[in-house]
Amino acid sequence: MRSIEHQTTAYQKTLNQLREVSGDQRVAVGLSGGVDSSLTAALLVEAGWTVEGLTLWLMSGKGSCCSDGLVDAAGICKQLGIPHHVVDKRETFKEEVIESVINGYQQGRTPLPCSKCNRSVKFSSMLNWAKEELGVNRIATGHYARIIDKNDKQDSIITPGDSYGKYKLLRGKDKNKDQSYFLYDLSQEVLAKVIFPLGELTKNDTRHEAAKYELRTAEKPESQDLCLAEHHGSMKAFLDAYLPPRKGNIMLMDGTILGEHDGIEHFTIGQRKGLGVSWKEALHVVKIEPTKNEIYVAPRSEAGNSSCVIGEVNWVSIDPPKKDISVEVQIRYRSNPIKAKLIPIEPTQKDLDSKRPYRCRLEFMESQFSITPGQAAVFYLEDIVLGGGLIERF
Repeated sequence: MRSIEHQTTAYQKTLNQLREVSGDQRVAVGLSGGVDSSLTAALLVEAGWTVEGLTLWLMSGKGSCCSDGLVDAAGICKQLGIPHHVVDKRETFKEEVIESVINGYQQGRTPLPCSKCNRSVKFSSMLNWAKEELGVNRIATGHYARIIDKNDKQDSIITPGDSYGKYKLLRGKDKNKDQSYFLYDLSQEVLAKVIFPLGELTKNDTRHEAAKYELRTAEKPESQDLCLAEHHGSMKAFLDAYLPPRKGNIMLMDGTILGEHDGIEHFTIGQRKGLGVSWKEALHVVKIEPTKNEIYVAPRSEAGNSSCVIGEVNWVSIDPPKKDISVEVQIRYRSNPIKAKLIPIEPTQKDLDSKRPYRCRLEFMESQFSITPGQAAVFYLEDIVLGGGLIERF
């Protein structure tokens, strides 16, 4: 591949970092068919790595995870002169992600499939396949996030929990594109073997450098939806394909019935539009009751909460803290970080018997709107991802 001149400073920094990585410089790059993963592969080739393209086939049909993505990923590999492998993981995706999402909506939650997919499908599948089939122990993806090596002698960040000898997951430098929120559930074993070459770049940098390389995906538009929604045309269509209509009441908290719905799965906490009811002031969903098949609504002034309980916590960069700590929390991907006190909950025997025993309570400095069970709450210390888990209740 020809050498490219006049790159951005961030690009040069990234290229230098990749060239200085010690050990075996063979890597499998997860290629989705988008510009981010395409540039990731190009960067590694430019840095002198031996690169293999790897695409997970997650669904059949249209969309970035399906036929469109497979075609573009294959085209990028041909353009870069590297092998391309397609691994059929449709059944794993169905079992780990689709069934989990459907069960979540049936329980009145709003699931977050991306973090579940990252841990249970994408990263584990790519690592295992690359090792078993290619003898390659490293993977790279186009996520906007960074990792501090556990042996980094310049790492002097003091964390509220013991992080000695641990890899640390950090936000990407581009705060508008940072994807660390979806990566909180990764393990230390994965962090030891994954590379995020785009962590120092902005999205504009990526587009600029992809154009320099004349990559076929340089101007490809970004997907605006979850892959499930994109695949089916909308999230409603996806849910309707798996869950039959089930009529129930939409009501105020005092029991006043305002109208009907055709399935609790079409509602999420905080929702205002599309409720199908009218009132003297704007209403938001504040409670979903799956056992009674009821949706409760209230004015925004009555929709705040000062605390919530988080379950299935993964402490990605530190050991589980033994005492209360101060953190910044994101309760949705696009939400601003908010200050909170994190209080560890003593695990019960049932917790200890599970694979995910850690739970905690978050007490917010200011009451928060739209705390949504099923979504992730991710804990930060400045740019460091301490950990995260799923919102259970408020």
